[in-house]
Amino acid sequence: MNIRECELPGIGQKIEIQTDGNEKIVVIMHEDGQREIYQFDSMNAEESSGRVTLTDEESRQIAAILGGIIYKPKAIENLEHAFDELVFEWCKVDANERIINRAIGEIKFRDEFGVTIIAIIRKNHERILNPGANETFHKGDTVVLSGERAKIQAVIAKLFN
Repeated sequence: MNIRECELPGIGQKIEIQTDGNEKIVVIMHEDGQREIYQFDSMNAEESSGRVTLTDEESRQIAAILGGIIYKPKAIENLEHAFDELVFEWCKVDANERIINRAIGEIKFRDEFGVTIIAIIRKNHERILNPGANETFHKGDTVVLSGERAKIQAVIAKLFN
């Protein structure tokens, strides 16, 4: 995959993505948070064959879907995704966990452990992306953690075992 970026003065940023399958996608990230995504036909790389316009919130939700935060295939349920030092881990809140009915801010994931909660998926499939400090944990929740491998392991050992 080949990625090229350029600044669009007064507009924002343009990112061109050429996939390994020779497909071209262009993303325009406007300064106001709006995103435009253009798909180009491999036969005519100069004229787009489709366009989608997204708000900042819609873009973040789609990023979560594509990044595997919303749906995690069973085949990789226990697999960590590592990007250099950054790791994502899915942890299930069981009945014996020390975090049930406690707020994210109360546990101080970021300050005390250096770990970020990027999503909570409730037992009823409700998805809370980028939860705030007042969000509480419930039995059956799946918590998506992000941070360095050693820090994630320390949180799991202290709070999820």
